[in-house]
Amino acid sequence: MFRALVVDKDADGAVSAAVRELPLDSLPAGNVTVAVEYSTLNYKDGLCMGGGGGLVRAWPHVPGIDFAGTVEASDDPRYAPGDKVILTGWRVGETRWGGYASRARVAADMLVPLPEGLSTHDAMAVGTAGLTAMLAIIALEDHGLTPDQGEVLVTGAAGGVGSVATAILAHLGYGVAAVTGRPETEGYLRDLGAARIVARADLAETVKRPLEAETWAGCVDAVGGAMLARLLGQMKYGASVAAVGLAGGAALPATVIPFLLRGVNLLGIDSVMRPYPDRLRAWDRIARDLPLDRLRAMVRPATLADLPELGAAILRGQVQGRVVVDVTA
Repeated sequence: MFRALVVDKDADGAVSAAVRELPLDSLPAGNVTVAVEYSTLNYKDGLCMGGGGGLVRAWPHVPGIDFAGTVEASDDPRYAPGDKVILTGWRVGETRWGGYASRARVAADMLVPLPEGLSTHDAMAVGTAGLTAMLAIIALEDHGLTPDQGEVLVTGAAGGVGSVATAILAHLGYGVAAVTGRPETEGYLRDLGAARIVARADLAETVKRPLEAETWAGCVDAVGGAMLARLLGQMKYGASVAAVGLAGGAALPATVIPFLLRGVNLLGIDSVMRPYPDRLRAWDRIARDLPLDRLRAMVRPATLADLPELGAAILRGQVQGRVVVDVTA
């Protein structure tokens, strides 16, 4: 038997979530079984627990798009019992059972080894959010970003992606301008290394002029929508924006002028289906470039029983930093 947070939907469409004991033979097919130690909380997890977003296709369901733990059994030569592993993405926790359980069974291709220097707890403090942040920073650097070029803007900075991006960029010597709409998070963001706080209202206006003063050398954008359209016109010549989210909406009410007259680059960042070599590169950089003291300072602990309430809170934008779930507690 194993413990899991099980989400179910009744005949009337009402969704409920509860911690249950389940038999091991209820796990989905896969060639690696993992004793899960920690998971985390993402926006998608909130959607899955609330029945929204159309992500869950079959009920009952075990959410959790991330997990880290120890291999218990493996039919794949790449992994042996006792190996520490991480899973993020691949639509685990959406279309198949995920990490909100003390056991998980997946394909070996979905796993990566735990990097040296990180614990399974650290890995889930990073999770999909931190992996996405690192992929965004790598993309910006691959397009020429260096610390001497000026400030880097991080929108949605107090969220999961934004928090990790702020901490990594500051550690690498970048001047970080952190955007937040919550004044109570300013001290938190400065502790992560933000050099400047930008009020969300300063970027909330819709585009009035296609080009504004050249301000930002790069940007990690978790908001999208009107804010992304606005900041495109504020990028320096040849600068890039790494788009990682759509908290402000999926529409992009922008013009092509920043691309044509300033050579601005808009880089789409996906972590769900990212190829294995890219994942290894990003996790290696995380182990090297994310200061663990700042990582641990952004963590809020939780158990499986806490998740329904936290899932609703993250959908309301009320979760700061990273939630690490001890699935054994």
